[in-house]
Amino acid sequence: IAKVWLTPGTGKMLVNKMTPEDYFGGTFKIHKIDKPFKVTDTFESYDVMATLLGGGKSAQVDALTHGISRALLEVNQEHRLTLKKSGLLTRDPRMKERKKYGQKGARAKFQFSKR
Repeated sequence: IAKVWLTPGTGKMLVNKMTPEDYFGGTFKIHKIDKPFKVTDTFESYDVMATLLGGGKSAQVDALTHGISRALLEVNQEHRLTLKKSGLLTRDPRMKERKKYGQKGARAKFQFSKR
């Protein structure tokens, strides 16, 4: 889950009160976060403050990118077409499959014993 706040500023970013470099620890992930700003030509126009919960680091990067895209859309509706063409407004629908009764997990069965 990503909660994103955009404020007009100079392009500073805080993720869970840390810089993205410290929080995620990789440049590839930082480039992915910057993509909505690069696509809409608003790179150093807004400051970002975000809180992330749950999932792994990769899923959090995707959630943050999606959150920034939606926040940019709230600020300016003209960005909708460019963000949509870049695939930044599409949510990843995959969810954890539930554990079924009579089974060990979602797909795993209990060990079968013939005797």
